[in-house]
Amino acid sequence: MRKVDLCLSSEGAEVILATSSDEKHPPESVIDGNPETFWTTTGMFPQEFIISFHKHVRIEKLVIQSYLVRTLRIEKSTSKEPVDFEQWIEREFTHTEGQLQNEIMACECSATYLRVIIVSAFDHFASVHSISAEGVAISDLS
Repeated sequence: MRKVDLCLSSEGAEVILATSSDEKHPPESVIDGNPETFWTTTGMFPQEFIISFHKHVRIEKLVIQSYLVRTLRIEKSTSKEPVDFEQWIEREFTHTEGQLQNEIMACECSATYLRVIIVSAFDHFASVHSISAEGVAISDLS
């Protein structure tokens, strides 16, 4: 099986929920593959978005590019619907003044959905520029 970036919209991924939305910086920006676009929070934490893969996948490596995120939690679900999430990863990020935070997480898991939660930030606003999940599709949802 060929490893791909499972979080790209071109691979079938979709943001199905986001707790904040700015028309200039929509949540779909994190999966569009464009390094110039990003999703921004609108203040108050926690903030979250859910990615649906529309299939069962095995993730081998996760990379998140963000700005001003202090604490990030990622939960996964293997259900057919976006329910029964369980915590997968929680990280404290380092403040990087004027540059993106680039976090690489090499943790294997199977999922149909990922919930990305910004628990806290270094400022009133934070942004996620991209999320990349290297892995393979295991099977279709049936």
